[in-house]
Amino acid sequence: MNTLQKVKVLGIRNLTESTYVLRTTRNNFEFVPGQCVNIGLVGGAVNREYSTYSSVNQKKYLEFLIKKVDGGLVSVGVSTLKPGNEVTLDGAYGRFVIEKPNSTQKYIFIASGTGIAPFHSYVKSYPGVDYQVLHGIRTASEQYDRKDYENNRYISCISGGVGGDFSGRVTDYLKSVILSKNAIYYLCGNHGMINDVYDILRTSKVNGSNIFTEVFF
Repeated sequence: MNTLQKVKVLGIRNLTESTYVLRTTRNNFEFVPGQCVNIGLVGGAVNREYSTYSSVNQKKYLEFLIKKVDGGLVSVGVSTLKPGNEVTLDGAYGRFVIEKPNSTQKYIFIASGTGIAPFHSYVKSYPGVDYQVLHGIRTASEQYDRKDYENNRYISCISGGVGGDFSGRVTDYLKSVILSKNAIYYLCGNHGMINDVYDILRTSKVNGSNIFTEVFF
């Protein structure tokens, strides 16, 4: 595990009015794709956990997918920083990782909102992995960096508008398809989605040992 350190902000890339990608220098910061990092403002007393968004193979920078929360000291404060400003990093933590990425194993990554962050890191870090991303979002504007996923491997499930690949919640999509009992399922996002998806998978006879979860909010 790394020690608490300061890194420089390289840029803020806005994806929607409320969601952005923070890019910082890496400074040899070590992590495993899927782990979380505590990010804080320099001189501040508060930090928040965010999953790594960038590839572990990218040595020059780190990226984090962040959604601004009303009144959020870190998410709002970081969004106003300029290149050259600093933030603090502490970590990395967590076991929401792929222990031994296997090109012969099918992985299903199921996310809601910014819960897609660790899956983006998986995909960028492990080329050749056989994966499918199912992304539950409200509007088409939330298809964060869709271009980074291979054709037909990203499916957006849109519950509050038009566009995307499927009209409805990600749970509705799962109920409409045949689920593989041999795939490994990773679930990340809000607790309601995770609980509902877990029940759907178990009802479809997916072994509990093939399901991994990470609650974002």
